[in-house]
Amino acid sequence: MVARRFVVRQGPAAGGSGEGEAEEHEVEYDTDHGIDILRFQIFSLTSVPPDLQKIVVEADGSVVDDGTDLESLSERLRVVVISEGEGEDAAAAEAARAQEKSDEELARMLQAEEEALLLQQYSVRNDGGEVFRQRVEPYMNQVLMYEDPARQEAARKTVPIHELEEKALVSLAKEGNFHPSKAEENHAFLLQLLFWFKQSFRWVNAAPCDSCGRETSNVGMGNPLPSEIEFGASRVELYRCNHCSSITRFPRYNDPHKLLQTRRGRCGEWANCFTFYCRAFGYEARLALDFADHVWTECFSNLYGRWMHLDPCEGVYDYPLLYEKGWNKKLDYVIAISKDGVHDVTKRYTRKWHEVLSRRTITSEETISAVLSSITRKYRTGLSTGALSVIESRDKEESEELSKAAYLEVETTLSLPGRLSGSVEWRKARSELGQADSLSCSSCPVRKCVDAHVSNIYEALSALLSHFCDRKVPKERIIEVFHALKMMMLNLKDANFKSRRATLDKKTQQLFEDICSFIERLFAAVSLKAELGTDGHQSVTVVGNPINSSLALPVVLDAVDEILSNYKNNIFCTEGNQFPRGNRLCSGSVLASREQLPIGIATAAFDGIHSSKWEEPDGAKGYLVALYTKRSRILIPCFIHSLFCSNEATQIDAPSAAIPFS
Repeated sequence: MVARRFVVRQGPAAGGSGEGEAEEHEVEYDTDHGIDILRFQIFSLTSVPPDLQKIVVEADGSVVDDGTDLESLSERLRVVVISEGEGEDAAAAEAARAQEKSDEELARMLQAEEEALLLQQYSVRNDGGEVFRQRVEPYMNQVLMYEDPARQEAARKTVPIHELEEKALVSLAKEGNFHPSKAEENHAFLLQLLFWFKQSFRWVNAAPCDSCGRETSNVGMGNPLPSEIEFGASRVELYRCNHCSSITRFPRYNDPHKLLQTRRGRCGEWANCFTFYCRAFGYEARLALDFADHVWTECFSNLYGRWMHLDPCEGVYDYPLLYEKGWNKKLDYVIAISKDGVHDVTKRYTRKWHEVLSRRTITSEETISAVLSSITRKYRTGLSTGALSVIESRDKEESEELSKAAYLEVETTLSLPGRLSGSVEWRKARSELGQADSLSCSSCPVRKCVDAHVSNIYEALSALLSHFCDRKVPKERIIEVFHALKMMMLNLKDANFKSRRATLDKKTQQLFEDICSFIERLFAAVSLKAELGTDGHQSVTVVGNPINSSLALPVVLDAVDEILSNYKNNIFCTEGNQFPRGNRLCSGSVLASREQLPIGIATAAFDGIHSSKWEEPDGAKGYLVALYTKRSRILIPCFIHSLFCSNEATQIDAPSAAIPFS
């Protein structure tokens, strides 16, 4: 590591007149970070995007690129903005080189496909596809259970619908979308249903002892009882307790209604039950059966206009390459099964179709197509002409999509994790651990920080604390006021978000009487208002869009908790020790190198909420976050954990390890 200080002069655009006074900026830089970080630092100071920068050494006019020795470089640099034409020419040349490489690779893949199909003729069974049919068609009985209205109603009753609706709308609001379309709402709710299911269903490695609840060991298989067969459990695993020697039965139920009660299993039970939930809420959903021993869900997204991958075991969505690229799975057949038929969707999940073909040895490709078409026709009998037309049109679009999917290039920066569900030993035995250094993250776009409410809440609380400080209000009285505030806000947070209301008791009304202007300011920051009822009691309710209060209530509760903690620990509000601090960076956008979904959205670093902070998996390697605010542009190497805000002069809701570059 070599620490350097460069003086960067912002020159005119390439091909420009050179007129005008150039700005100079000092940049402190660690050469270990590479030129990309230097470009982002220059971007933060000059507003010249990295891809439009031409960095020139002023001493000799040489251009700084990936091969430049940054340790021995002269300290005076000049950044030139690449002109639009020059940038387009460079981009076109790069695209042409990439296309040439892509064409060569495609030719090799097509050649490999032809060879695999030729070899397939000598390795497949000549049984007319009967073995393949027996692997697929029995699942039709399972997915048809999803269509029972009584079962669907029972499924919906187990879901905290209002809570998930609120979370869905909050997730959209955090992106700046306070008035989403119906398609956006439905899409967001589906994702919240996925995240809720991941937390509410239990993975079974070895069934815990029914007698004492302690660990067990597998002792083989048992014969299913009539009560187990009734709910589709044709297989029953037996476990002996390691402590009391009792035998515990683990029936592998296939009836999704029964799984609403047991709420446990492995990938088969997880995907079966989650797909059932999707159908219960009206989503077009199907079971994705991987012959290499996995199952997940696909839902048709009206927002995206296509089928979308969802894996409830892993809690991830729209990452179809998770298995091949993340788990290193050797795929052969992936068949999507729904009430409307069956489809071969293997190409959605691979970028190595020529390799997959070499493993498809059950029957020929023509026979696969014929068997799936036969099953589909059987289960579409009786559909109206209109319904059939819609389904067939969607089938055609999907077929065109899949015909191209297998030949798309894999994004080299895409980092997908190995399998997370199941014990390490079990995953290792299945060779599904993936790369040891693979992170469960995604690349992310520039995200808008919707956080004006955080600043408004902090300012309102700061004004109230200053009032107490100026009036020398006793500590006990301050604690009493903030405790009453906390209880009221908790009552509001726990209420239905569409109709929040909390009635103030006489004691709370008396506490707020002398500080009513400060309380009203705080209410306004949380999108609340006080109302006086005909019975003389005051109540607090939401005003305007209820999602504004949904965003703000967790912030005010976190802040009030910290204030109470400070006063209880004799940390008082003084001129040099104030909370909340008012000089936070806010009202801008964030660009991060990686995110952990669902809770690890990059803007969470600035949302004022404890629970939304996250730590990078596999150790604190750090995410690079670029924050663009109304006041500044900075780069922050974030090692974000469950810490509310920095103790540095500038507050960013991230820990003090998140230090801005110069």
